[in-house]
Amino acid sequence: MMGWIILFLLVLICAAALIKLGKLSRATYEITAAALLIGVAGYAWQGHPGMAGVSIEPAEKPGSFDEDTIDTRDEMGERFGTAREWLIFSDSLNRAGKHGAAANYLRNGVKEHPDDPDLWVGLGNALVIHANGVVTPAAQFAFQKAADLSPEHPGPPFFLGLAYAQSGKIDQAREIWTELLARSSEDAPWRADLESRLAAIERVQPSLPVQPASPPEQ
Repeated sequence: MMGWIILFLLVLICAAALIKLGKLSRATYEITAAALLIGVAGYAWQGHPGMAGVSIEPAEKPGSFDEDTIDTRDEMGERFGTAREWLIFSDSLNRAGKHGAAANYLRNGVKEHPDDPDLWVGLGNALVIHANGVVTPAAQFAFQKAADLSPEHPGPPFFLGLAYAQSGKIDQAREIWTELLARSSEDAPWRADLESRLAAIERVQPSLPVQPASPPEQ
């Protein structure tokens, strides 16, 4: 309906402009009016005036970036280390929905500081966000690189487990988080969150009970 209204308004504007400015003869008016009517008929035949408008969405949309992960990442990493400035700017790109740019920015970060596990964790997270939650081989490599650089760092297993959980790979997330919980101290700032996530997994998909081994036949 809106398409028809806009069309007729354009026709009226054109006709008024011709009448006021054109100073045309009667015969010319008739020819011009016929041309406008032919244009309207052609639009009605091949156009879709009743179709609703379609808005074009950007390729990368904000909203898939979880602010809570920033707090958890800060608890697990160096708050004032080399990675801090890189991660802050990457976070701003993710907030703007520029997930590809955030991942590329941190790729440059690990090139300049290849021995910083926090940057590798940030890159792993950025790659998962850019892939809409899919744990790509590149993301796995980034998390593994961080774990190799700092075996006691809680960030690589935590965020890899988080990515698995969000992508529906519950068993992988449970296994990684259970191992992380076993080596986390009682006063670790992330322990309560980790226990809560494991409890939520157990409610959704309880782990299978371990079957006792059959006694050997006599």
